[in-house]
Parts: sequence; C-alpha cells; structure tokens
Amino acid sequence: MRTGRATGGGPWWRSRAARAGGGLAVLAAAGAVAVGATADDGRPAPQLKGWALAGAALPVPVDDALPAAPPPQATAAPGSDDAAPDAPPDAGSSSAPPPDTLPSGAPSDDAVKAELRRALRSAGGDDTEQLVSAATVGGDGLASVPPDAPGKVAAIIRAGNQVARKPYVYGGGHGRLAGEIWQDSAYDCSGSISFALAAAGLIDAPMTSGALAAWGKPGPGRWVTIYANDGHTFMTVAGLRFDTSGRQQTGSRWQTASRSTAGFRVVHPPGL
Repeated sequence: MRTGRATGGGPWWRSRAARAGGGLAVLAAAGAVAVGATADDGRPAPQLKGWALAGAALPVPVDDALPAAPPPQATAAPGSDDAAPDAPPDAGSSSAPPPDTLPSGAPSDDAVKAELRRALRSAGGDDTEQLVSAATVGGDGLASVPPDAPGKVAAIIRAGNQVARKPYVYGGGHGRLAGEIWQDSAYDCSGSISFALAAAGLIDAPMTSGALAAWGKPGPGRWVTIYANDGHTFMTVAGLRFDTSGRQQTGSRWQTASRSTAGFRVVHPPGL
C-alpha cells in the first residue's frame, strides 16, 4: 500500500499516469459513448458505455408572469427647480378637503337669523342684534365682552371689571394717593366710571359726576350711555348697568337690573 511519494523523484500518481501509456479514446455516435484504454502490457482495459435518453426533452418550467414594475421616476436634487410636483390627492382619500358648499337643503345664514328673530318676537324677547350685542354678568360679578363689541367698548368693560368689586370711598379714583392718578384701593361713582372711560382713551383725567353730565354727546348711545347729575353718576354698557350703588346688593358694580333715571342728564361717548 502506497502511503507517500513513489521513488524516482515525483508524485506516485504521476508515475502511474505515465505507465498507462495508451491514453483514452472518447467516441460519441448515435447517442452512445465508449471509453477505451490500453495498458502497458497490451491488455485491453475495461470499457464503459452510456446511452442518451430517447424520450422528448421535458419542458423547462417558467414562472407565472409578474406585473411589470413601474419605471423609476427621476428625482431632482434638493433645492433644484426640476423637482417633480406633488401628486394630486386620491379622490377616495380621507385627506381630501371638504366641499366649500353646504349640503343640499341646509338653511342659509339669513334664514337662520329670520327664524330666530321670529322666535324671539313671539316670546316677547329682544331682536337678535340686541341679543348678540348684550353683555352678561358671571357668578364672580364680572361682565363679559359681547363678540361684536367695538374695541373701545371692550376696553371699558375690562377696565370696569378691574374695579367692579372694589369698595366705595368718597374721592376714590381721583388721585387721592400720592403719585397715583387712576389706581386706587377704593373708588367713588365718578372715579370708577372715569377709570373705565380712560382705559378706552376717551378721557385723560378723572371727572366728577357734575362734569360728566356736561361731557360727550347728548342722549343715549348705541353701546354706552352715561347718566349723571351733581350728586351721582352711573352708566350702561352693552345692556349692563355699572353703578356703585349696586355693589351694596351684589358685591359688584355690574348689575342686570335697571333703575330710575329721573333727574339725570343722559349723555354718551362720541361714536358709541
């Protein structure tokens, strides 16, 4: 048994190949293959034969046709003018914007206002314009600003809220504190009204009730009406009464109930 190299200076398998001498002959005819060899001693070597299949060749399986892939879209560099525009939203997508028109049969704004006006009149109530423009008093004694109130009216209401619950003192709000003109710890009737009017830019110094009686335009205003005489003054703003005397009943100068206006001069701020 050979376990290493053959003697003679080369690998054992190379010397055996040399002794084979005769080589190999390969013949292919009519689908048959014969392989023959002769050894060194002239004896014929064993022959191997093979036959090709006579049947028809089997079909090569082909995968089902796949849908063609969409062609790649060209992408432009960021910031270039060649960037493709965004695709329009799908008609069935939930991200589509809602229609600008109301559904068929929906009442118009004018129809809703007319119906509300009829309902208020049948119930003995005010018109819709007065209803929207009316302020209300909350449980904290502060007034709300109507949604359609002019800016000056809103400023008067907000300033009135700042002093609505402050106590009464004669001369309060008339610069009785050193270095202060408007701010005070307590207000009298004309001092609180002057504070509210000044916040809207209507006056530039506190006024007494007698001075307010001669101020502004005569008669009631659309939003603000001032009632004044030499001894007292109050006003109505967006349907609410702002009166120092009412604070004794509810703790706030804002009141929903009216009072007698006999003996008072009626004026209003210009434009309001």
